[in-house]
Amino acid sequence: MPSSDSPRGEIADAVVIGAGHNGLVAAALLADAGWDVLVLEAQAGPGGAVKSAELVPGYISDLYSAFYPLSVASPALRELALEDHGLRWSHAPAVVGHARNADDEDAAIIYRDIDRTAAELDRNHPGDGRRWCDLFEQWERIRGPLLDTLFAPFPPLRGPLGLLRGVGTAEALRLAHLLLLPAGVMAQHLFDGDAARLLLLGNAMHSDVPIDAPGSGVMGYLLLMMAQDGGFPVPVGGAGQLAAALVRRAESAGARVEYGRPVSSIEVSGDRANAVRTVDGATVTCRRAVIADTSAPQLYQRLLPPDTLPSTLRGGLDRFVWDTPVLKINYALDTPIPWRSKNLAEAGTVHLGADHDGLIRWMADLNTRTLPEHPFMLFGQMTTADPSRSAPGTESAWAYTHLPRGLADDESAERLAERVDDVLEEHAPGFSERVVGKSTQRPSDLQGSDANLHTGAVNGGTSQLFQQLIFRPAPGFGRAETPLQNVFLGSAGASPGGGVHGVCGRNAARAALAADGATGWPRRRLNRAVSRLLLR
Repeated sequence: MPSSDSPRGEIADAVVIGAGHNGLVAAALLADAGWDVLVLEAQAGPGGAVKSAELVPGYISDLYSAFYPLSVASPALRELALEDHGLRWSHAPAVVGHARNADDEDAAIIYRDIDRTAAELDRNHPGDGRRWCDLFEQWERIRGPLLDTLFAPFPPLRGPLGLLRGVGTAEALRLAHLLLLPAGVMAQHLFDGDAARLLLLGNAMHSDVPIDAPGSGVMGYLLLMMAQDGGFPVPVGGAGQLAAALVRRAESAGARVEYGRPVSSIEVSGDRANAVRTVDGATVTCRRAVIADTSAPQLYQRLLPPDTLPSTLRGGLDRFVWDTPVLKINYALDTPIPWRSKNLAEAGTVHLGADHDGLIRWMADLNTRTLPEHPFMLFGQMTTADPSRSAPGTESAWAYTHLPRGLADDESAERLAERVDDVLEEHAPGFSERVVGKSTQRPSDLQGSDANLHTGAVNGGTSQLFQQLIFRPAPGFGRAETPLQNVFLGSAGASPGGGVHGVCGRNAARAALAADGATGWPRRRLNRAVSRLLLR
């Protein structure tokens, strides 16, 4: 039971800083283990970047993330059985579409029925349907161990062993080679026609890794196969329903979640945190652990005392690279989208604005401080995916694109927003006439609503290879553990990074449980020795 020795009786086994989806996953797992858990959230409600709101009367908009293929595939979220706590999923008739250019009247589509997908790809280029089915058969063989590998704390052990047992050394090596390819090269290796290739490239662009960079194919491959496997589902009623189910799950296990309580600092004695201090002046004593569902720079450069951290870590965080800033525009339309390519009407997620060469030019703009003239974007048809989002015959929709690094100011965002509207009008003539409400979320708006979304970066830091695995968030840190014995990073700033999968929170909770008590002493000593070695 909480003690009454401090204001509000604030003492807990674990304090979780942030009620984003990772923080709530961590809270649920710790509470399941019998810990007294307090979650402190700065905002007025839960979810972090998993929120929805009625920005236009009668239209529900997802404010940040919207489609959740990683969520339904993630072991961290599946094991919480959120459907038992009110979560329901919905699907669009088709999963993903990619228009080659503004004149395209026959966009490439992934349908939930693999035979229909294959037939359409074969119509575009004979043989690609069979290649698609062969790739999916491979995915079905390796899905479990591959996801175990990608979602495990670094270094992964069980997943690679499972791959070796399941497919053998030679095929495992070929798979590793495939996943390390640039997305553009991977697309050429796997398919002969532009439709299938563009579907892979468009899905690869859900991360911020250039399609000509090594490792960029991983995201394309994963989302391509997940699209065909489980689709891109959405929570019925809006993204906020996923966050609400996570809160109910954590509270049912005994965790407490409090809102409007930003944490100002973590108090440290020796190499352990013993309390957190909140902006309202309270001090919350923590018996066992602190888990930070914050960005890595927030934890290391603001919350923790600088003299508790190795200078090499502080220097490494000075060179931390964020992902590119996001611009998001929410639309309310009084009719369905008048697509030039009619088959896009069934797709929940649509890729617009670029073919292969256009994607390379667009990414070059982002990396050279050049505001794109013709932006590539993701477009979400939310009422198509979930009819509860707006009235029949209307559409709640959004467009999502990136600004260049270093150009996250409001003026640049407004100029880019105009270009987004132009691209939409090209692909759907008459689009603007059907808009009855519109709300723009610039990078400054995103950061203002969630401090973790620094300058509109939504993935907790770049997904490029130099800041993944053992290099995330800084060289030598590929796990939730920090230089302090009982402080853990449980956000997208830790491996495996961005996406609504909850694995970062699960990894942090498991690390906290493993480090606690007498049995955790050898583990703490080993982690400390390894950290010292890596941070020399």
